[in-house]
Amino acid sequence: MPLFNHFTVIPAIDLKGGKVVRLLRGEMANATTYGEDPAEAARSFERDGAELIHVVDLDGAIAGEPRNRDAIHAIRGAVRCRIDVSGGLRSIEAVRQTFEAGADVISIGSAAFLNPQLIKDACAEFPGRVIGSIDARNGRLAIKGWVETSELTVPDAAARFRAASVTAVTVTDISRDGTQAGANAEVFAAVASQAGVPVIASGGVATLDDLRGLAKLFNVGVIGAITGRALYERRFSLPDAIAATR
Repeated sequence: MPLFNHFTVIPAIDLKGGKVVRLLRGEMANATTYGEDPAEAARSFERDGAELIHVVDLDGAIAGEPRNRDAIHAIRGAVRCRIDVSGGLRSIEAVRQTFEAGADVISIGSAAFLNPQLIKDACAEFPGRVIGSIDARNGRLAIKGWVETSELTVPDAAARFRAASVTAVTVTDISRDGTQAGANAEVFAAVASQAGVPVIASGGVATLDDLRGLAKLFNVGVIGAITGRALYERRFSLPDAIAATR
């Protein structure tokens, strides 16, 4: 069953120390704080029409285990829309606990390659509820909270996720993440054509035209786009973004 039947704009809430932040090019030292209350941020996104909110436990991604579970509980209690949670999910127990905390779907990145059995087990236990996460730096996979770059290419990573039966893959262009430099639609289109599973684009979205360009790729497998900093800095509103992609 497809994750979405139309192109979907997905607002992001990145958690660091329980606060809402955005990073520049994935660097923890380059974090800008946008709010003290993740639950209120989620409520605001839902009021504006969000169907899915992407929640990233940045501390968990570095630590290798979830670190912002209280904030995820609070977000779950604040909204009815779906929540996708990522960061620090490196064991099946962490995956189970994150679903128990309120996630509707979860995203697994590093762990799928550090422990290949995990992604298979997660997909088997929670069919249709696991998204693969490919964080790309210069065409290769970045792991462990983007701190390290592996030798695995993006197409190879996508093939591994497809074999595990993920419902979609999120592809993050690290070079543009948090920069508002514009989304590189060609990168996402290329991965979608090779991946064999639906692709969610992430990184660089700065304008409504970026979103319109990505939405045109729906028929080739790009089913949505994650946006964060552009929303927080009011480059555009979520209702305008949704309207622009329909």
